[in-house]
Amino acid sequence: MIRIASGDWDATILVSHGAALGALSWRGVPVVEPVPDGENPNRGLHSAFLMAPWTNRLADGRISVGGHDYTMPINRLLEGHALHGFVRDRAWAVESQAPERAVMSCVVDHAPFRCAARLEVALAPEGLTLELELTNTGDAETPMGIGWHPFFTRPPGTRLRFAASTVFGRDARNLAIAPRPCAGLNGGEEVLAGLDTHFTGWDGTAVMTRPGGPDLALTATGDWARNLQVYAPRGVPVLCVEPVSHVPDVVNRPQLAAHGPMHLLAPGAALRGGATLLLL
Repeated sequence: MIRIASGDWDATILVSHGAALGALSWRGVPVVEPVPDGENPNRGLHSAFLMAPWTNRLADGRISVGGHDYTMPINRLLEGHALHGFVRDRAWAVESQAPERAVMSCVVDHAPFRCAARLEVALAPEGLTLELELTNTGDAETPMGIGWHPFFTRPPGTRLRFAASTVFGRDARNLAIAPRPCAGLNGGEEVLAGLDTHFTGWDGTAVMTRPGGPDLALTATGDWARNLQVYAPRGVPVLCVEPVSHVPDVVNRPQLAAHGPMHLLAPGAALRGGATLLLL
């Protein structure tokens, strides 16, 4: 575990569990739902973890590359999906560390995915910055994706607003379907509760206002700046505002590729996503 801090911000990074943020707080107030002692940070409604080499759901674990069919391990048994990729389950190597900053890396070698990830996490008095890069280290073009899955705390009265051009419906397996025009989202519990919803044409910024503070602006850059998944389970006070590079399961549904495909990376090519979480 690594601890970094700057100004009123404090974070722990769980290097042996996917480089997830096990805790993030401002003036002692949790901003990310902290991981309880002894629990897996990637198997509960807490932490802030990375997703790669795909994000969200991969139906039946299926992916075809270069004429070959592969099946990824199913870890969402109720729906029959491979969920969130592999890097959240890897131990990461610490490349450098300072009081307010850490750089880490990991590798994935699970056919058809051969890739290397590099993550930089930094705190400043204004807030959090993270940068993720995923490089295809294999010898074949391979579709890949990246994302960030923070479980923000959701005290009563929390509101979320952002602009987007398209919202998806959901089928019985919680797969994104039926894209339709929208203006984005602006509201509190009356619109948040029960969401597990994908948006595209996102403008890259989402604002969370929270009674008692802090109010926060999440801004995404690079391959994270267009697609957004929002998850707000009923009865659990967390809010996931997830910048991602592609539509869930889009590799198996080419009719949705115009809304955010998995990127077909040539050997040596990379995806890059950045996120900042700043005080308002």
